[in-house]
Amino acid sequence: MTPERPEGVGVEPDPRYLLANERTFLAWVRTTLAVVAGAVALEGIGLPEHDGLRAALVAALLGFGAATMLLAHRRWRRVDRAMRRGEPLPPFGLGLLVTVGLVLVVLLLGVVLLL
Repeated sequence: MTPERPEGVGVEPDPRYLLANERTFLAWVRTTLAVVAGAVALEGIGLPEHDGLRAALVAALLGFGAATMLLAHRRWRRVDRAMRRGEPLPPFGLGLLVTVGLVLVVLLLGVVLLL
């Protein structure tokens, strides 16, 4: 699932950098799949036992996965465009977002499972 290339933007960069950018995008795809698999597992094994809490955790994980995928695609396009235009690469905020989001979900899950 390689995203389409922005057309008509600047010059073609070194293929190694384009491929590295695509590999990074695909790593975010794998991260998203893992988050979605976690949501499916929670629902499948019925943890936590309280249906409302489980539904909230599953919804949070699915929403987090969707947001991560959308932001990863946006990041891929911004980096690609910057390389083609010879501009500095955009700042990396996606890692912090994913870290904070996952820490919050893990803490919430831990609290729920210990109750």
